[in-house]
This record gives sequence, structure tokens and C-alpha cells, in this order.
Amino acid sequence: MGGAHRRGAPLAAAPARPAPDGGRDRWFDVLRAFALVRVVTYHTFAWPWLGLVFPSMGVMFALAGSLMSRSLERPAGQVIRGRLRRLLIPLWAFGLLLGTAMLLHGWVPGADVLYWVLPVGDPPGDAWGEQAWAVLWYLRTYLWFVLLSPVLLRLFRLAPLPALALSLVPVVVLTGLGGGPDGRLGSALSDGSVFLFCWLLGFAHRDGVLDRMRPGRAVAVAPVLLAAGCWWALHHRVDGSYDLDDIPLAQALWSAGFVLLLLRFRPGCAWLGRRPVAARVVKVFNARAVTVYLWHEVALMASVPLIDLMWNVPAFERHLPLGSTWLQFGAAWVLIAAAVLLFGWVEDVAAKRRPRLLP
Repeated sequence: MGGAHRRGAPLAAAPARPAPDGGRDRWFDVLRAFALVRVVTYHTFAWPWLGLVFPSMGVMFALAGSLMSRSLERPAGQVIRGRLRRLLIPLWAFGLLLGTAMLLHGWVPGADVLYWVLPVGDPPGDAWGEQAWAVLWYLRTYLWFVLLSPVLLRLFRLAPLPALALSLVPVVVLTGLGGGPDGRLGSALSDGSVFLFCWLLGFAHRDGVLDRMRPGRAVAVAPVLLAAGCWWALHHRVDGSYDLDDIPLAQALWSAGFVLLLLRFRPGCAWLGRRPVAARVVKVFNARAVTVYLWHEVALMASVPLIDLMWNVPAFERHLPLGSTWLQFGAAWVLIAAAVLLFGWVEDVAAKRRPRLLP
């Protein structure tokens, strides 16, 4: 991994370009909103090419890494407590409702139910609710990155570019070993290794390392990472599919190259200020990002019986494409909007803000 900075300039000294709108980075807000839409789209249609078009999870980890780096200008203990509060309180509310539903469907929890309290490992659940709780791997990985960030940031600032290059070593090693250990430990190691580079890219963005990298160097490095990721995906398909979610090394390399370009070449997004409706939508997505992510699979699950009921209405049966996945996609967004109204205020409580129906 190569890069360049002004001769004599300390790598950790110069911050990234100041964000407009009272410290908000509109490009970050747009990326996060788009990433959430892409996640819901993928979980609806399961199109394997979506990961190549936009690797949403890599983008989300990079954005979170940048924000974590900025937050760590304050005492680390205070920052970690705040991040845990913002993550855990919405998770506890989600777990209380989903757990109750699973209990009613015959789930009998064991001692590992404590992972719902502190998800350092994947929280348990039953087959009925698996579609809903399976997405919690992201929160578990995010939690580990938050806990490790004070150490990771210190190591990164000692040698930023070597740290970025070395961050790809764990996923290469695990791939060479045929994967990590079984169980929760293996899952945590695997997911962390895949997205470590993206998290550190967030550090690089915040510290100005990417801004000091010559555009030509970034353009030279990113396509190599993208090509390597694409080649690995096409030559190591799982059940004939090149879905990046099933191919860790391809996911890591493709996300690394893609996110590098997104963070190095950032448009100003001034257009967002001229479009109040779009700005409002982006703002709601960002203020309710945890809620949208937690509840989107529940919305997809609930859309199935909802559409089944529509078949009993003759007008709907005649005039609506009830068998279309696109209708399920639309119904899911209606239910996600309902979840935002019903549970979004929990994010305000977690952030010690006054609860509001919408931001």
C-alpha cells in the first residue's frame, strides 16, 4: 500500500477537510443512507452483484472508524462508554421484543443469552427468528472495533501506511488456514479481519492521511485491490455464486479498494442543501441508522404474512402484483418506517437526547 504526504508533515497532525453544516459531513451522511438502502435491497432480492456495485458493510465500517477517531480526541473511557450506550440500548430494546416473540415460538434460552446483554459474541436465538438476529454480526464486529480502537488508533498513528497494508494480513492468513476457529470466536475473528482495513481507512480519513495521498497514488492502488478482490471472487465461488458475503478475502480486497476511492475523492454534496426533501430523508436515515438496521429483517419477515392477507382482498388480487418481490420490497419499507416511528426514539434516549418521533 503506497501513499505520499508533504515532506516534514506529521502523518497524524493534519485533520481531514472540515465538514460543512455545523460539523456534519454530508458525503458521509449520503454514503450511510445509501448503504442502508443497499442492505435492505440485498436482503430482499439476494442479488450477488450488489456487493460489487456498492460494498455497504465496508463503507459503514469506514465511516464508523472515522467518527471513532474523531471522538477519541476525548478521553478513551468516556468515548467507549458513550459508544456502548448508543449501541446497547437499542439492541436491548430489540432483543426484548424479539426474544419475547421467540419464547412464544418455543425458544428456550441458555446461559449464552448473556450475549444479548453484551454482544461480544453472536447473540443466540431460534430458527424462527434467525432471519432477524443473524444480522447482529455487524453490531458484534462494531463493538469489538470500538473496544480496540484506542490501541488500534495509537498503532495506526505510529506508521499509518504500513498499518493499513498490514491490516489485510489477518484475512489473508485466515483464508490460507481455511477459516478461523469454529463458533463465536471464529466468527468474530473472521468478520473483524475482513473489515479491519476499512476501519483503519476511517482513521486515515480523519487524520488527513488520505488527503495527503497523491490522487495518482490512490488511483494506482485502488484498482489493484479491486482487481484482486474480483479475481478471487470469480475463482473461489461458493455454490457457484460470487457473492462477496460468502468469500471473505474477496470482500476485504474489494471493499478496501472501493472505500479508498470513496474517501479519497469526496464530493462536497452542496446539492443536498438545495434539495430539502432529499436532505430530510438523508437526515432521518442517519439519525435512525441503528433502528433501520436492527428492524429491517423483521420488516421483511412481517411483509410475508401482510402480503398473504392481501390475497384475500379481491381488488388487491386483481390489481397488485402480489407475487412480486418488488411488492415485498415496498411493503418492507413501509414497515421499516413504522419501526422508525415506534422505536426510533430509543436512539435519542441512548444518545441522551430528548426523545422525538422523527429527528
